[in-house]
Amino acid sequence: MKAALFAILAVGFAAAQDAIVKSLAGSFPAYEAVMIRGVIGGAILALMLAMTDGFSALRTSLFWPLVVRGLVLCSGYYAFILSIAAMPIANGVAIYFTMPFFVAMLAGPYLGEHVPIYRWLAMIAGFVGVLVMVRPGTDAFEPASFLALYSALAYAVGQMMGRRYAQVVPPIAIANIQNAVYFVVSVLLFALFNATTVDLSFHKSLAFLSRPAVWPSLFDFGLIAATGVMAAFGSVLFTFAYKSAPSNFVAPFEYTAMIWAVGYGLVLFGDFPDAITWMGMAVVIVAGLLMLWRDQQVAHKTG
Repeated sequence: MKAALFAILAVGFAAAQDAIVKSLAGSFPAYEAVMIRGVIGGAILALMLAMTDGFSALRTSLFWPLVVRGLVLCSGYYAFILSIAAMPIANGVAIYFTMPFFVAMLAGPYLGEHVPIYRWLAMIAGFVGVLVMVRPGTDAFEPASFLALYSALAYAVGQMMGRRYAQVVPPIAIANIQNAVYFVVSVLLFALFNATTVDLSFHKSLAFLSRPAVWPSLFDFGLIAATGVMAAFGSVLFTFAYKSAPSNFVAPFEYTAMIWAVGYGLVLFGDFPDAITWMGMAVVIVAGLLMLWRDQQVAHKTG
């Protein structure tokens, strides 16, 4: 029960961050939101590191591989928040949940694991669900869907890399390096888009990426700062969840993100998925849960 509660709360924090970022997409650039989040979240994560493993944990031979992992995850995070600037949160989250299928697909070439047939069937079903939601070639098609799909791939690659590195480097140290990468990338984007006059306002996602920086009001700054706090505590809650119970028990609770996403989308933005989108969501979620259930059965037999 403790693990389930931690996981649900962590997912709730993540969904709240998405809702805040989407609400700011019409007036702030993405890099400014991530930059402020990086400062606030970085302060909290640095304090956690100081109280646990100490800053010496950052002096690791895996520092540069962890920076590369941070860049991969940073590109995935930007892709996701840019996608929800142009589409409902629930749609973006549903497409993001193809991430476990990418993990299963990459387990073979990256970790040398055998990929059983049931995983391949789940992957195929999941991506069919995405096609149902995205509806390419129709008037309902939104190109930003590809950004959400890329974010799932990037997070899958980051998770694969993290499986190896977390055996050597403390998770809080990894989180500090990751947050620092997000901050540095955002500063570089700040410099790029405020030193040039590139007009990418023809699409909501590109406008959110390239808009010049603005001085936030105290209220807006508080909202952005809150995402940093949520990101820091959300990562800690996820850590506690996966420490309190086996991963196959905890992982299905991540799908409560759909409930949070639909709720925030409806209350804050008036977005509610249509029947076809619900069908696609259902296919992705059921395929993912069945894959997790089958993984648990296999692990139980081999254990």
